[in-house]
Amino acid sequence: MFIQTEHTPNPATLKFLPGRPVLDSGTMEFSDRAAAARSPLAERLFEVPGVTSVFYGADFVSVTKDDGDWQQLKPAILGAIMEHYMSGEPLMADGRVDGDDTPESDEFFDKADAETVEIIKDLIESRVRPAVANDGGDIVFRGFKDGIVYLHMRGACSGCPSSTATLRHGIQNLLRHFVPEVQEVRPI
Repeated sequence: MFIQTEHTPNPATLKFLPGRPVLDSGTMEFSDRAAAARSPLAERLFEVPGVTSVFYGADFVSVTKDDGDWQQLKPAILGAIMEHYMSGEPLMADGRVDGDDTPESDEFFDKADAETVEIIKDLIESRVRPAVANDGGDIVFRGFKDGIVYLHMRGACSGCPSSTATLRHGIQNLLRHFVPEVQEVRPI
């Protein structure tokens, strides 16, 4: 089994590509050891000293570290991923293979803005999320109020030094171009 690694814009996060699907759809994030208990792979990764977060995408696993050195952590992480896939264990303890994206019930916006929100969500799905997934992360729509779009950043995007620039110059400009009602984009 050959696992590729890619750097992300976040120096604390590396993207691991196992050469096979990770999730059938959606994304999944484990921000601590307790959350990782529902995934044998995430549990293995949290056993590596220095791992602080694990994120699953369609075909990758992003791992975020504390201030440890990648030269020391990377072999242990590669070993944990390889061991998991060679064991034949399911990704999730309950056998699920789809992500747990933020439920729409957690979204907030005025019903009068429903049409605008659909355009915003479509732009995020079609133009923003694929680009962000290439960097080992995800961005999910959370709300729209008073011209402000609220987004939840996950995986490599969470805590990334360049995330503010991505929001302000990339996503905000894109949304403003197509949706004049958008004045600003903020992380939540």
